[in-house]
Amino acid sequence: MGSVKSGRPGGNPDLEKYHFKPKYDWDQPCSEKVSFRVPLFLKTAIKEGKIKDWQEICRQAIAAELEKNPPQEEQKN
Repeated sequence: MGSVKSGRPGGNPDLEKYHFKPKYDWDQPCSEKVSFRVPLFLKTAIKEGKIKDWQEICRQAIAAELEKNPPQEEQKN
């Protein structure tokens, strides 16, 4: 049996057309996961699609809170 080649010789000329573009303008990638508890009515609203883009709403709310109340550096003795 011969080896099986994958992909198209020369690559895809339309690759830029399908290239991933970040949805939001964050300085760093949103690669970390955070979990928190919510009341059942909030979870239900999210699952039913009543809150569009809820993840970004949470990120923006947390970022806004950090801007209002920046974390203070721990003092070293």
